[in-house]
Amino acid sequence: MADIEVPNAEELEELRAKTFTRRVALTTAIFAVLLAITSLGGNNAMKEMLLAQQLASDQWSYYQSKAMREHLYKTNILRTELDLLERGATMKPAVRKRFEEMLRDMKAEEARFKSEKATIQEAAKNLEAERERNRAKDPYFDYAEVLLQIAIVMASISILAASRQIFIFSTVCAALGTILMLNGYLLLFKLPFLH
Repeated sequence: MADIEVPNAEELEELRAKTFTRRVALTTAIFAVLLAITSLGGNNAMKEMLLAQQLASDQWSYYQSKAMREHLYKTNILRTELDLLERGATMKPAVRKRFEEMLRDMKAEEARFKSEKATIQEAAKNLEAERERNRAKDPYFDYAEVLLQIAIVMASISILAASRQIFIFSTVCAALGTILMLNGYLLLFKLPFLH
């Protein structure tokens, strides 16, 4: 009968520990990649939010400028109409004609500024909506980063302690962090305590 060599129990335990360590190390590397992706999303959301705020402020300043010009024309129209009413019968026909031309031109300019204001207002509101979307994304990325960092630390501790329970806790933290990261990108759901 052939001799069968039975492995030493200590060697089996050491091999099992190495397998656990390799799996946890690989999983920790995946957690680190997820953390990098989350960090990128969080940084981009913050930059986009600040840029949209700046561009919206620029648009509102431009809107204010157009509103002031529109008001200036409106005031001049009222003054010219009053002049025509007050002196219309005593004006020379050439002067009256010139006043009426000026009045027509000023009304056209007032209408143009009013129309431009509407376009500017729409652009500013679109930028504000973009700012709010990015503001809504930011806390999800923040909490996802925290959970993924905790997952990495706990996975490292599970290697040192050879503890599967700590590794399971680490995996749960990483799963929650990944869900929050995906929600940061896609805004699939809204958590009230983050807004």
